[in-house]
Amino acid sequence: MAGTTVAEVMAELEDPKIRAVNERHGDDHGVNLGKLRAVAKRLKTQQDLARQLWQTKDTAARLLALLICRPKAFEREELDTMVREARVPKVHDWLVNYVVKKNPHAEELRRAWSADPDPVVASAGWALTAERVAKKPEGLDLDGLLDVIEAQMRDAPDRLQWAMNNCLAQIGIEHPEHRARAIDIGESLEVLKDYPTSPGCTSPFAPVWIGEMVRRQHVG
Repeated sequence: MAGTTVAEVMAELEDPKIRAVNERHGDDHGVNLGKLRAVAKRLKTQQDLARQLWQTKDTAARLLALLICRPKAFEREELDTMVREARVPKVHDWLVNYVVKKNPHAEELRRAWSADPDPVVASAGWALTAERVAKKPEGLDLDGLLDVIEAQMRDAPDRLQWAMNNCLAQIGIEHPEHRARAIDIGESLEVLKDYPTSPGCTSPFAPVWIGEMVRRQHVG
């Protein structure tokens, strides 16, 4: 698919009927995500096209860019700029999970972003921290993370609060020696305690989330 232009891709991504449905659910793009992934599979990896699609600022184009890019090819400053531009939640989540986590600058960015005054940028840092808590905790100060969560999570803006809560849950799930304190913090702060949860899904309220995941580990 070499030679595919941004205009050709953009035309393929837009469907007015899909846009109408998506907008009712808070998504500002006119493409079915299944179709988006099919287009990405056909295009394969195209870093230059990915960069061009990102520059359009269109949500669907940016989502596609994140699927066809080469995550390790981005420089630190480029990813920093991208995360500050990514204000749409799905774009932000895909950028962090599909690209930044696979980039060699991820740890450096994690440390820088976690303390950023922009709460959306900080949420990216906390998302990367939660990943490390679960998969590579060596060198992390888990007590220190719990101190920050205890002091700041209740009043944090939504996106940052969600990421900090995820980190809290991962500490409680993956590290038995910190589990009691993680649960106590969750119960004290009551963050997401009343979050609506569909049948069969686990509540994001940390004490419930921790308890359910630990139960599954023991059952497994």
